[in-house]
Amino acid sequence: MSDLHIVTERIFLAPDADMVVCFLIHTVCPVGALSPAESRILYSRVFGLEDVELSGESREENPEKRRLARKEKLGVVARQVRSAVSLSREAAGSVYVEAVLGEEAVALGEAECGVLSLGHGEPFARPSVALWLGVQALAFTLVCQPQENLLLAEGTLRNLARHCLEELRLLGTGSEVLLKSDRVEAVLQRLLPHGQLLFLNHRFAQNMDKELSSYMSK
Repeated sequence: MSDLHIVTERIFLAPDADMVVCFLIHTVCPVGALSPAESRILYSRVFGLEDVELSGESREENPEKRRLARKEKLGVVARQVRSAVSLSREAAGSVYVEAVLGEEAVALGEAECGVLSLGHGEPFARPSVALWLGVQALAFTLVCQPQENLLLAEGTLRNLARHCLEELRLLGTGSEVLLKSDRVEAVLQRLLPHGQLLFLNHRFAQNMDKELSSYMSK
């Protein structure tokens, strides 16, 4: 039996928890033709009912209209997070310096983090909370229901960011994540299956890390 099977038999779902709403990787610094106020979504994953119930979205609309509506609503979250990261850096007097490959652990350790409250229809049908982690030119954002265990959610977000940065080498050219979406999906499948937060003890967290590292090296 593989390590993955052993791990998945010994993990626990957060009690009475709703699913995470969505996970985003997006830019927080000007990239290419983007204006300083814009944020480019490099990867997005929406979970559960929110996948079809984004505020104001009709099931009767054609797929292209739904796709554009979803893109705009996720863009609302990305822009709010981008503004929050910018304000945090200005308050701290931080100066953006382009990242160097191989310094992912240092960049993650210096990352800004924060929480945003999203009201009804802003942009999801239900109120939610956005936890964000600003790492160099990128932000990793996890949107949860307000009753979620936010400490567990923050730990999960940091774990997701760590694996994405270290295994996928995203620093430097963030747009490369567009070419590695299948590997981001693999990370989510193990650390945030179907949008559910997981409790992992130290031993099985280590086994999960080994499993992911082995997969990513293929």
